[in-house]
Amino acid sequence: MSTNFSTSETRLNLMRAFAGESQARSRYTLAQEKALQQGQYVLSALFKFTADQEKAHAKVFYEHLSELSGSTIKVDGGYPVDISSRLCDLLKMAAHNEDQEADDVYPAFAETARAEGFAKVAQDFENIAQIERSHSARFKKFHDLCTSGRLFSSDKPERWVCMNCGFILESEQAPQKCPVCGVDQGYYIRLEMAAWGL
Repeated sequence: MSTNFSTSETRLNLMRAFAGESQARSRYTLAQEKALQQGQYVLSALFKFTADQEKAHAKVFYEHLSELSGSTIKVDGGYPVDISSRLCDLLKMAAHNEDQEADDVYPAFAETARAEGFAKVAQDFENIAQIERSHSARFKKFHDLCTSGRLFSSDKPERWVCMNCGFILESEQAPQKCPVCGVDQGYYIRLEMAAWGL
């Protein structure tokens, strides 16, 4: 027999998840702005791409609460303060937070939801945990490239694409300026990573 949703732990976990996803979106939007200020268009696009997905996750969790519309749900939670002027640090912090959601928080929320009889909610927590794992992998890859000084260079020829005009060239390093549209190196990414398909 299912637990009454209006008194369930699942409703609290959904609100916690909504708050967490909303805050992640805001943190990534702030990181996106910082990346733009530093001329790192690709990293800015990475943070925006992920922020948009966090918004979609927040919507999934929030819509599960629709039968409680008009009420207030009080929850406590701990949320990270990820402030740095260094983009490499922001990437590392983001990966850490995504790992926590994927490995600890959402699996526990899914277990509770299933035990309380909310199978669809449990499945959504599990599916979004998988997405958070992919976010973590992406952030880790870019963090590794950033900290190793390999964001725009390689020890072997790579195909690089300008995210502004689409120009592709093969080289061991992305050009300082795009030979077609003139944007700075921060617009270049390895072609294999251009669709964020890590």
